[in-house]
Amino acid sequence: MLRAIGSFFGTLFSLLTLGVMLIALSIGAVFHIYGKDLPSHESLANYTPPTISRIYSGEGRIIDEFSRERRLFTPAEDIPDLVKQAFISAEDKNFYSHGGYDARGIAAAIVEAVRSRGKNVRGASTITQQVMKNFLLSGDRRIERKIKEIILATRIEETLNKEKILELYLNEIFLGQNSYGVTAAAQTYFNKTLRELAPHEAATLASMPKAPSDYHPVREKERLLSRRNFVLREMHENGYLDKATYEAEVAAPLRSVQNGDFAPFSADLPPRDYFTDEIRRQLSQDFGEGEFFTGGLSVRATIDPEMQAEAATALRRQLEKYDRGRGRWRGTGVVLPEEALESEEAWREALSEAKVARDIELNGTWYPAVVLEIGDQEMRLGIEGVAPDEAAPHVVPRKDIAWLPGSFRDEFERGEVVHVRKMTEDGSGDFIRWSLRQVPEAEGGFVAMDVQTGRVLAMQGGFSYQHSVFNRATQAKRQPGSSFKPFVYAAALDSGYTPATIVVDAPIEINTPQGLWRPRNSSNKFYGPTPLRTGIERSRNLMTIRLAQEVGMDVVADYAERFGVYDNMGRFLANSLGSEETTLYKVVSAYAMFANGGERVEPTLVDRVQDRYGKTVYSHDTRDCTDCGDPGIAPNRGPRIVSNREQVMDAITAYQLTSMMKGVVDRGTASRVIDLPVPVAGKTGTTNDARDVWFVGFTSTVAAGCYIGFDQPRSLGRGAYGGSMCGPVFQEFMQEAIKKYGGTDFRVPPGGHFIKIDRFTGARLSDDASGEHVVAEYFRDGEEPVFGITFDGGFAMGENLDLYRSGEQEQVKEVTTSTGQKATVGGKANFGTMSSGGLY
Repeated sequence: MLRAIGSFFGTLFSLLTLGVMLIALSIGAVFHIYGKDLPSHESLANYTPPTISRIYSGEGRIIDEFSRERRLFTPAEDIPDLVKQAFISAEDKNFYSHGGYDARGIAAAIVEAVRSRGKNVRGASTITQQVMKNFLLSGDRRIERKIKEIILATRIEETLNKEKILELYLNEIFLGQNSYGVTAAAQTYFNKTLRELAPHEAATLASMPKAPSDYHPVREKERLLSRRNFVLREMHENGYLDKATYEAEVAAPLRSVQNGDFAPFSADLPPRDYFTDEIRRQLSQDFGEGEFFTGGLSVRATIDPEMQAEAATALRRQLEKYDRGRGRWRGTGVVLPEEALESEEAWREALSEAKVARDIELNGTWYPAVVLEIGDQEMRLGIEGVAPDEAAPHVVPRKDIAWLPGSFRDEFERGEVVHVRKMTEDGSGDFIRWSLRQVPEAEGGFVAMDVQTGRVLAMQGGFSYQHSVFNRATQAKRQPGSSFKPFVYAAALDSGYTPATIVVDAPIEINTPQGLWRPRNSSNKFYGPTPLRTGIERSRNLMTIRLAQEVGMDVVADYAERFGVYDNMGRFLANSLGSEETTLYKVVSAYAMFANGGERVEPTLVDRVQDRYGKTVYSHDTRDCTDCGDPGIAPNRGPRIVSNREQVMDAITAYQLTSMMKGVVDRGTASRVIDLPVPVAGKTGTTNDARDVWFVGFTSTVAAGCYIGFDQPRSLGRGAYGGSMCGPVFQEFMQEAIKKYGGTDFRVPPGGHFIKIDRFTGARLSDDASGEHVVAEYFRDGEEPVFGITFDGGFAMGENLDLYRSGEQEQVKEVTTSTGQKATVGGKANFGTMSSGGLY
């Protein structure tokens, strides 16, 4: 009997042993099979998660950020223990003791699944397993993936320490609201750093990994609160919180940015504008779009926030002035449906979703508003973000649309979305009324940069970035018109001509494949032999064409390409008048080279770029500081910085051209609008039919330029000129820029001497000559100028051409016409019997 019992238990033991061995072998075989061809876990040791790239102003303030996944990487040693403890309590309480997987947790999950017949399938993944799933495997729930997950988890535990695994996890997990990792999530939900989080806030974040959308702080507030309290209880039971702290934290209300308890982080950022978007465009080309959006780059921009605001205001003011002068209402083109106007709650919700610009500041903030009632003498509005106020009722009186030809009923409809701003008293700031506004149809661009370094201080690519992201400063290719003429004159001055050289201003006819071309001056007048200085001051087209013909378009084009205005300029004579398209950005950077004495300027919006580790990967300033490391530098002397910039044009040529362009501002085509306390040089530009108008100018410190025109080119109308439209933008901006950056007389380079000439005739005058007609021109030493020679470009000229003499008033008389009517005519000089002849 005992022998039989012993035999039975022996057999049973053998069977159990054999079963265990078979199970072990089976498990081993399974792990062997699935362990083949797995992704390399060792790559995680060098893993760099995609993180936000940020753009900073010169003062170190964040002004924009770009990312595909909003993540801010934080090393494990910088993550507070409180945050680690919250996630460990919520997701893997045995994290520090297991070897990658939790056998008890897996068994409990299997039992639960069997009991519920597959209805309740819960995860039993450790933090290590979740790292494997997120980084190396798919997110499905198949048994194969679980097996691979466990295999990789055990392997990674042998490769990385627990803190490194936790670092990967806490920086990778998705926590909702486009936030990846705990640092970005703390900012998104609480606008706090990790070290500022209270225990209940850390527990809230730790509630998110399971399913962020199921624990939304607004839609699922009660569910999130329950989950948060569960995590707090786990933290208490695990010894991370004492009883008093636990009770206090559980009693704390659930607060978040989404519920309006904290201001969002984005509220501290200025609205995205043309400047930072252009940085995004340029760095995406230089570093690759993937690296820019995921590389965690730290970009120090050249922007001056104060000057950027001034640029936006100056351009917007002029565009609005022109738009209101046209007297046409176009509005936003957005109309809310009638059902959205039934209640205040309804129209506010509908208005908040309307796609209209909300980034406009011009004499105050422009608010989106909806037309609620239209009367004969006033119109009632609903204004976004502004509560009804008896002291400032939301109505617009009839007098506010005096600039429009029609009435309220003619121009507007109920439900129409408009822009409004407050009108206030200049002195007291007292409210006057709400005033209707609209984004102008005409657009433009503005750029300002340091003439020595090319650092772009301000850039405005249109009226409103949110209305149109197209950057007209860098992307719009337009005809520069007469603002190109300085490059023709620069080529001539470097070819032996002087500011006193005489060029004939007379009619020209040129046969082209498109027919006979008869260029003309803007004034439709001819002025005969004229010095170069007057030609550029008065923007004479015919003189410029003759000069370009004398110098040669190959030489002119070479200069334009050397200055970066064009990459490959066409050798057509019409291009001497700026008929070939380019960008404002290129023209302004070229003018900066005139201002600094002819040295190469590489325009930039970025001073420095650092990677995620703080290593500088790009620096704009490549000059050599020869004694920056010398501790013996005298206290009253700065270190010596050696410029390595290319000399693009002769310094004397640069000064001669600058002096001539200063005449444009002092007495030429820009004299009526530019009036600044320091010397200014510049050039206006107006194309045929005033389709594009320009003004580009500079002081000794800052170069700036403006362009205005319709996006689909058409005439801006009579009276539209570069001086009258872009000149005021330059004037308004530079008034503030000069206060900050100063300005001095333009530096006179060595190697020359001054000679006084008559600016109307080009004749040499005595050293003691004075008067409005006298100007001191700078000539190179050793090159005695020859006066009295006239150039005509080789073009034939008719006889007895009527001429106007610069600086002289017409003699007007009254005559009787062939029809018997009276008319007034002016007595004019004539060209005598001069004909073609080239040099004479």
